[in-house]
Amino acid sequence: MVYRTFWIKEIKKCLTQKSVLWLHGVRRSGKTFLCRSIKDAEYFDCELPSQRRIFQDPESALESLKGKIVVLDEIHRLQNPSELLKIAADYYPETKIIATGSSTLGASSKFRDTLSGRKRELLLLPMITTDLQDFKNENLEHRFLRGGLPPFFLSSNYLEEDYNEWLESFWARDIQELFRIERRFSFFRFIELLSVQSGSMFEATSFARPCEVSRTTINNYLNILEVTSIVHVIRPFSSRKSAEIVSAPKVYAFDTGFVCFFKGWHELRTEDMGLLWEHFVLTEIIARLQTQNIQYWRDKHGHEIDFIYLPRGGKPITIECKYSDGTFSPRNLKAFRKRYPVGKNYVVVSRIPRSYVRNYDGLETEFVDLQQLIDALL
Repeated sequence: MVYRTFWIKEIKKCLTQKSVLWLHGVRRSGKTFLCRSIKDAEYFDCELPSQRRIFQDPESALESLKGKIVVLDEIHRLQNPSELLKIAADYYPETKIIATGSSTLGASSKFRDTLSGRKRELLLLPMITTDLQDFKNENLEHRFLRGGLPPFFLSSNYLEEDYNEWLESFWARDIQELFRIERRFSFFRFIELLSVQSGSMFEATSFARPCEVSRTTINNYLNILEVTSIVHVIRPFSSRKSAEIVSAPKVYAFDTGFVCFFKGWHELRTEDMGLLWEHFVLTEIIARLQTQNIQYWRDKHGHEIDFIYLPRGGKPITIECKYSDGTFSPRNLKAFRKRYPVGKNYVVVSRIPRSYVRNYDGLETEFVDLQQLIDALL
């Protein structure tokens, strides 16, 4: 069994802070595998009727599990999951509960109480650098093409049927159970178009006609994909200056494997690597910092910064993603720092022997690898 070092460490840290942990992530991201690798944990698969019956009386069930680490996989299948977790948090704090699901807690109508102040949340993302080390395959091209869902990454064959099967499962078990959307074709068409244009600025109107739905419906679809972690919506950084983009977000698909699938890429060219590296960097930042507080910047003259990270009480940090450091131009960075002169500047490169600093007309820019970037942001 592969021990996913970073995620196990994060789970243990969360359980020292609160007795209830909500572990969520897309289907097949490895939630079950991860939970089963936790030593001495009592595991319950709530998909099974026999397991659900155990928790029909929450107090009796929790009494029998007092002081243990308890995993409730796919907890939304229980009749009243929020009641169970609330009782556990308030009356059995010595019992550590790990509850899993595919979406954010508030997405399901079964969670009438989102347990504010009673839980920690941990979003499990597709495989990051520590996972590649744990799985003993650090080939980035393989990770980009196959994606970061462990079964896809580990498969000896690239099968388009696997991606179609995943999409069908997502539709049947997440979308229909939680949201009951009727127009399957329109919804799938929207996912396809978003994935093909992943990393681009989003304008709902441009999707309405090809998906044969209204602009309002497109915005609703996007909200659903965001709460189910199928996309990352990156909003613009701005001080409301007239020359800046202030409202249009950029939307990234959750996994490079699905980007390649929808683009029809079976082999990667050199020119494909930059886009996929940008996706991978975003995944790493969200996973390691457990934050969605990542923005981008663009002005109306076409200058753009890939990502802006604004630490609490701090100055904006610029992050430019370059698969190779030789392709970096300071033009966009200079335009940004003309408006926001104070803050750190990083160019994150896929492979670099050691970090170094370049000075562009007084503008210090540090070239780092991904781990060095994360260390700087933490």
